[in-house]
Amino acid sequence: MSGWRRAAGRASGLRLRLLLAFALLGLTTTAVVASGSYVQARRVILQQAQDAAVVSLTNELATVYPLHQLPPTQRDLDLLAQRLSGRDGYAVVFYHDLRAQGLTVADPLTPELRQAVRDGRVAWQRVSRDGEPVLLIGTQLRIDRSGGASRPSGIEVYTVRSLVPEQQSIDRLATLAWVTGGLSLVLAVLLALLAARGVLRPVRELGRAAQQLGEGDLTTRLTVRGSDELADVARTFNDTAGTLERQVGELRRMEADARRFVADVSHELRTPLAAMTAVTDVLDEEADRLPGDAGRAARLVSEETQNLTRLVNDLIEVSRFDSGTARLALDDIDVAAAVTATLRARGWIDRVDAELPPGITARLDPRRLDVIVANLVGNAFRHGAVPVTVRLRAEPDWIVIEVADHGPGLDPDVLPHVFDRFYKAETARTRSEGSGLGLAIAWENARLHRYAGQPGSLVAGNASTGGAVFTLRLPRAAADQAAAGGVR
Repeated sequence: MSGWRRAAGRASGLRLRLLLAFALLGLTTTAVVASGSYVQARRVILQQAQDAAVVSLTNELATVYPLHQLPPTQRDLDLLAQRLSGRDGYAVVFYHDLRAQGLTVADPLTPELRQAVRDGRVAWQRVSRDGEPVLLIGTQLRIDRSGGASRPSGIEVYTVRSLVPEQQSIDRLATLAWVTGGLSLVLAVLLALLAARGVLRPVRELGRAAQQLGEGDLTTRLTVRGSDELADVARTFNDTAGTLERQVGELRRMEADARRFVADVSHELRTPLAAMTAVTDVLDEEADRLPGDAGRAARLVSEETQNLTRLVNDLIEVSRFDSGTARLALDDIDVAAAVTATLRARGWIDRVDAELPPGITARLDPRRLDVIVANLVGNAFRHGAVPVTVRLRAEPDWIVIEVADHGPGLDPDVLPHVFDRFYKAETARTRSEGSGLGLAIAWENARLHRYAGQPGSLVAGNASTGGAVFTLRLPRAAADQAAAGGVR
C-alpha cells in the first residue's frame, strides 16, 4: 500500500509538472503576444496621430502665407495662435522675445524641441503633462524670395495636441490582448489536464502493475493500447513480467526439489544413523581396551557419527522451517532457570559469567530457547575467547539475552552473513566443528516467536571493548503459530 501511495505521489508530481509546463508556456506566449501587440498597436496609433497632426499643421500654416510684415506685432502673433488653435489642442507662437498672449496654461515645450525648430526643422515630441500624454509639433514659418527660394522668418509655431483619445484606444487594445491571453492560458491549462490524463493513466497503470509484481503477483500484465511509446513500454513490461514469471517458477521448482531432496535424504539417514549410533556406543565402551590404532579409529568413528547425527538433525530442523511446518510448544517458564539448565546440561555452568536475575517469566518454547542459547554460547567458545558472559534483562513485553565473548570480534565483512546457512568466514576452511547451521537455526527459532505481529530477533555485533555480542530478543507472551516458510 505504501508503494502504491508512492506511485500515486509520483503521478501527482508528474501531473503538476505538466500543468506547470503548459501554464508557463501559455503564460510566456500570452506575455509575448500581448506585449508585441501592445507595442505594435501603440506605435501604429501614435504614428498615425503624429502624421495627421503634422499634415494638419502644415495645411493650416499654408493659409497664413504670405506674411504681410516683418517683424510681426503682438497682435499678429495672437491672431496666428488663435487661427491655429482648435478643438484638439492649441498653438503657441514665438518671435524672438515676443509670444502670443491669452494662454491660461503653462505650455510643455522642451528646450530640445525649441532648438530643433530654431535650426529650421519640423520637429515633434511626445511628453506627459499632468499625467496625460500630449504631442508637441513645432516648425518655423519661412519667407518666400524671388526665384522660389525661402528663408526663415524667425516666427516659431508650436501646436500642443492631447493624445488621451489615442491612449485610451491603446489601453483598450492592451486590455483586449491580456483578456485574450488569459483565455489562452485557461485553454492551455485545460489542454494540460487532458494531456496529463492521457499520459498519466498509463503511468498509473504501470505503477500499479509494478507494485503488484513487486508484491509477488507474477501474473500481472498491462493492457496495450495503440502503438506509441507508452504502448512499447507496456509491451516491454509484459514481456519482462512473462520472462520473470517463467524464471521464478523454474527457480521455485528447483528450490522445492532441493528442499524435498534434503528433507528426504535427512529422514532416510536417520534409520542407518540410529544403528550406527548404537554401534558407536558399544565402540565407546570398548575403545579404551582396544590397542593403538584400533582404539583411535573407534573414537574417530564415534565422533564423526555424532557429528553426522547433529548435521542430519539440523537439516531436518531447517527443512521444517522452509516448509512452514515448524511450530511452537509454548509453556510458561522461568527464563533464568531455563538458561541455567542449558548451561549445566552442556557443562558450561562454571565457564560462563552469567547475570541471570530471577523472577523473569515468559511464555516461550523451552526447547527452542535451549537451542538458541546453546548455539550462541557454543559459538562464543569455538570462535571467541573467554570469559564468555550471558546477561538477561526484562522489558515490559520482551526479554533480552546477550551472549558476549572477549575474542577478536566479527569482521565487518562477516556481519551481514553471520546467520547465513553454511557460511564460513574463512573460505580456506573446508570443515568446521559444527554443521554450519547453528546460528541460522537460532535465527529462525528467534523469529518463530511473535508478539503483536512482530517477530523475535537475533542480532550480531561487536562490543566497544572487543569481542562479538549476540543479542536475542523474545516476546514475553509469544503467539502460537507456524513458521513463515523460511523467508529470510
